[in-house]
Amino acid sequence: MALSYKARRRWSLIILLVGLPLYIILAIGLIGLFERPSILLELAIYVGLGILWALPFKFVFKGVGKEDPDA
Repeated sequence: MALSYKARRRWSLIILLVGLPLYIILAIGLIGLFERPSILLELAIYVGLGILWALPFKFVFKGVGKEDPDA
């Protein structure tokens, strides 16, 4: 079942305001379990985790910044 434009906007807001901070805390905690890697490796890990975070929510964010297609 496809989400309506309004529902996608609401879910994207919830994901950004609640989910993203939780994911950031989780990523920092995960990196904190290990010895501090080199700065480039640490950057690569954060970029990789950021991409992995965004992929499942791609369908929610798609087209949210555009006008409502039903209006």
